[in-house]
Amino acid sequence: MSSIPGSGLAKGLAVTLRTMTKKTVTAQYPDTQPELPPRSRGVIGLFEENCTVCMLCARECPDWCIYIDSHKETVPPAAPGGRERSRNVLDRFAIDFSLCMYCGICIEVCPFDALFWSPEFEYAETDIHELTHERDKLREWMWTVPEPPALDPGAEEPKEIAAARKTAEKLAVQQAQQAQQAQQAQQDQQSEEGGTP
Repeated sequence: MSSIPGSGLAKGLAVTLRTMTKKTVTAQYPDTQPELPPRSRGVIGLFEENCTVCMLCARECPDWCIYIDSHKETVPPAAPGGRERSRNVLDRFAIDFSLCMYCGICIEVCPFDALFWSPEFEYAETDIHELTHERDKLREWMWTVPEPPALDPGAEEPKEIAAARKTAEKLAVQQAQQAQQAQQAQQDQQSEEGGTP
């Protein structure tokens, strides 16, 4: 079966005309920032105040791309007669993003919520040695971490919040009772002073 001469050209032009009339979907990246999904994995941000230098993240990292240095400091006793305690102080926390495979194991194993995913993705460097980012840069990325999604309205309240709420309510009741007792004692004292000749 012979084809009509020029039919391939006509089909090609028809495709071209169809696509010319459609709206373009190309994202003009440098000028327009992409809308990333809320749980996108960009870089890892460090919330330094929560880090206890437990080294779990560095030990569990399959690529060994997390570098942590620390020293011990002696903390004076909290109350008189107490004993001094020692604590780890973070000196260096660095992640080599040229080795990192973005698996998220370090974030999952951190028991103190010191590591978070940031949607920041513009951190390319011209030299591979500059992809090792120290704690100052990781801390800057922490402020780009989005808020966690809201809990499901039908979900149970976390145990920690429930315990804290119960303690706060008990404390409020105790304070109200103490205030009421103080007010009653003051009224009794005033009535005794007013009733004596």
